[in-house]
Amino acid sequence: MADLVFCEPTELYNILNQVTKLSRLTEPNYLCLFDVRSKWEYDESHVITALHVKKKGNEYLIPESVDLECVKYCVVYDNNTSSMEMFVKDAASNEEEDDEDNCNEHGQDLVCGAAVEYGRILIQLTHHPVYILRGGYERFSGLYHFFRTQRIIWMPQELDAFQPYPIEIIPGKIFVGDFSQACNPKVQKDLRINAHVNVSMETSPFFVDDPDRLLHIQIEDSSESKILPFLRYLCHFIGYQSQLCSCGGLPHAQESGDPEGLPGVFQEKTTWSHRNCSAGKGSEGVHRNNLPSF
Repeated sequence: MADLVFCEPTELYNILNQVTKLSRLTEPNYLCLFDVRSKWEYDESHVITALHVKKKGNEYLIPESVDLECVKYCVVYDNNTSSMEMFVKDAASNEEEDDEDNCNEHGQDLVCGAAVEYGRILIQLTHHPVYILRGGYERFSGLYHFFRTQRIIWMPQELDAFQPYPIEIIPGKIFVGDFSQACNPKVQKDLRINAHVNVSMETSPFFVDDPDRLLHIQIEDSSESKILPFLRYLCHFIGYQSQLCSCGGLPHAQESGDPEGLPGVFQEKTTWSHRNCSAGKGSEGVHRNNLPSF
């Protein structure tokens, strides 16, 4: 039997944005995204490529067109499932029943939600973990509004043409992508990019002649290039941007606001081919030529 685990919004965002030569959403066994909300809620808007889960009476149905045993990522979401405590109790053995006082110990209703209920059905049908989107559609669509859609059917050529966003390294802080993404005005707007770290020989159109918002590290896009000598400057620049954003009241993570806490994040990335870096959502981010795999 597979495991039932929570999936953070950032994880689903990164899953949706994985690419090889084309978007991995074109692969039939890569991602199956299930929406267990009501039909009218699904029709109003849902996450791209999500399938609406139908019910017959009080029982959820399994889509016949999907071979779940072969799907790498199986993700389920409802309106708002966000309590790990609730999930732990529902996923635990049913040998013992908690009394009413224990159920309310954390001030939470420990009733199994729709996403968890459907996820427990799916774990019987796959060898891979089944993911429950933490915070459900409400949280995900609030963070990534540009992934909302009313489209139900996606043609293969439409998925081929899907333009992925930069990968999110630190939620709301650091993104890594390629030069074309760093030059895309829609990406800048949707991710609220406010600074760039350009690690390439090329010049991007954003933040030109603004040293407070652009750090240009001129390195050839080669496996022999070394970014390590520039790491201290890069980390201090990102730390400075994080402090500016926190002063402006934008969301920030305390650990990424400390320049001394960043080298470990970037040290693992120094073998990447370098192109362009950028920061967003009121803080920091990184763009490169080939996106990392998750």
